[in-house]
Amino acid sequence: MNFQTLVIILFVVLIGWYLSFSASRLDRLHHKVETSWATLDALLQQRAALAHEIVAESNLDPATAYLISSSATAARNANIIERSSAESVLSESLKLVQGAAIDHSLELPSDLLVELSDITGKVKIAINIHLEAVNATRNVRSKPLIRLFRLAGKAPAPIRYAFEDDIL
Repeated sequence: MNFQTLVIILFVVLIGWYLSFSASRLDRLHHKVETSWATLDALLQQRAALAHEIVAESNLDPATAYLISSSATAARNANIIERSSAESVLSESLKLVQGAAIDHSLELPSDLLVELSDITGKVKIAINIHLEAVNATRNVRSKPLIRLFRLAGKAPAPIRYAFEDDIL
């Protein structure tokens, strides 16, 4: 075996290792996107349930109560296409509640207000984690070698939702 053959074999092994490493990294990033979305989805479902609880335990006027209740129901039941607009409407509705509670024009148990504040903070953190995972995955997927060798396989490209920009 001559030196050129050894160099070519070493080069092929290194390229194979790099492609295998890149595919594993991309797989981990896709998994991170899925788990961060599952966490975010669970928090959004909790927020919608809390919105229903706020309606039940506060002295909201009927129109505002209907708005919050219907937006919470729409957010909980929305399919993936309608999810963004439904979550945005719920966010705006809950901003009204928080504003009214701060102005003391709304009688709301303090534990619900604290819980709303806590869930809002958790949702913001979950959105940041999810967006970081989506951006990292998109950056890796955009590399030429990843696209050339189709290392993403059949995994769908991660997407961002508009509500992630304007959430509470």
